[in-house]
Amino acid sequence: MDRLWSPWRLEYVSGTTTPKIGCVFCDATRPPEPDSLIVCEGSTSYVVLNLYPYNNGHLMVVPRRHVATLRGLTPEELQEVALLTQRSEAVLTEAYRPEGINVGVNLGKSAGAGIHEHLHVHLVPRWAGDTNFMTVVGETRVLPEDLLSTAERLRPLFAALSSSE
Repeated sequence: MDRLWSPWRLEYVSGTTTPKIGCVFCDATRPPEPDSLIVCEGSTSYVVLNLYPYNNGHLMVVPRRHVATLRGLTPEELQEVALLTQRSEAVLTEAYRPEGINVGVNLGKSAGAGIHEHLHVHLVPRWAGDTNFMTVVGETRVLPEDLLSTAERLRPLFAALSSSE
């Protein structure tokens, strides 16, 4: 085994993250930097890697506009969120060959939304046995691929899918 650590999760799991002013999803739509986790952009929404992933390839589809609920989306935004969710499924299937994919929206803090003020759709690739003792006992996920490598793997697949439509 090369390594058994997820250094980007340390601040998150230890509770020492610095509170950010503003919205992480709104801030993410500013011009992406070279190490951006955005892997696909639409006109009203974008696809970004989860900074604290449950599995490799954990994506989120996010409307650009700061809105908390599905009913708050315009028809155009709702359509693009659905389209990017569908494209994300195709890209994850091609890139990782998962045995399944969890797709979910948590509306509100009580429903499990970590960032409940800004709607986002999670897509988490799944495989039989992908949770193990580290997850159950250590409350830690072990991911074999770092986030920037995941972004580099997925961007060309999104680009190819978008250009073929």
